Amino acid sequence: MPNEMTSYERFRCVYDHKEPDRIPMQDGPWGVTIARWHKEGLPANVGFASFFGFDTVAGIGVDNSPRYPSKVVEDAPEYTIVTTGWGATMKNWKHSASVPEFLDFKIKDRESWADAKSRMVPTKDRVNWDHLKNNYPIWRENGYWINAGAWFGYDVFASWQVGTERMLMAMVIDPDWCSDMFNHALSVDLAMLEMVWNEGYKFDCISFPDDLGYRNGIFFDLDTYRSVLKPAHKRLCDWAHQRGVKVMLHSCGNILELLPDLIDAGIDGLNPLETKAGMDVIELKAKYGSDLVLEGGIDVRLMPESDKIEEEIRTKITAAKVGGGYIYHSDHSVPNSVSFSDYCRVVALAKYYGKY
Repeated sequence: MPNEMTSYERFRCVYDHKEPDRIPMQDGPWGVTIARWHKEGLPANVGFASFFGFDTVAGIGVDNSPRYPSKVVEDAPEYTIVTTGWGATMKNWKHSASVPEFLDFKIKDRESWADAKSRMVPTKDRVNWDHLKNNYPIWRENGYWINAGAWFGYDVFASWQVGTERMLMAMVIDPDWCSDMFNHALSVDLAMLEMVWNEGYKFDCISFPDDLGYRNGIFFDLDTYRSVLKPAHKRLCDWAHQRGVKVMLHSCGNILELLPDLIDAGIDGLNPLETKAGMDVIELKAKYGSDLVLEGGIDVRLMPESDKIEEEIRTKITAAKVGGGYIYHSDHSVPNSVSFSDYCRVVALAKYYGKY
């Protein structure tokens, strides 16, 4: 049996499609789920990832926003309404597992985008250098896997900055505007990530969110993806690969139709493999396992059902871990219907079946 690896060694092995000592493990419960677990036995002063012995992963972020004023508009018992640096007005619910409700956007057309774009300039003060100086040596000394973040694609603009209906219409009737938004946001990201890199703060992977599908398929056709968004995806991957850095895409929904194009663009890994949308990790492993690192695919709906969850974990992890290339994660954010004891069982099963 191999000696226990560091998280860096384990992730690197998996991204090289080789078998480590065990599968890497990470996950993403909702805040209300963590609150429930605290009431049921999760210690208040310990992070959930540390408690469950998940892999140590650090993040490096940069700010590519227009830096519009961020403020609290209303603070009610059940929600807060805030404005963001991207000019969105959104309502955040305090006691439910939910994405924000977006009430308004500042970026609505080419004219308002021109104003935002003029404010998006890569400058050193958009990086938290003190945080890097204080923590980076610790991360490296302790074998962390270090992810840098990028913030630029279709879903980022549709969900957080422009509005979904407006964005989907624009992908068809004004694709050049969409392409300009994606590429400028990415350019600012890459300029600042290059600053970070050149200062000696190397990272192992770039992770970025870009939800491209819903339960039944992709949001727009393949030709639209290839002409409007794929060039930006490829530019990120090319930049990363020139530096030996991997790229992980987060996309919910059924994106099976896009997988050959995502691989062609250079995407190295994909999460969270949403089961209820038809993203079956066993089938994905068989078809794309040599090209993609697969992260996730464990159905959160089954976690409260002890008679079903072991079969779910046994069959999927046993198949997906072969030859490396698999990372444990739920197939979506863990909801608060999953008790602390339920989740303890999930983790124990994933560790058992995830050994090599």
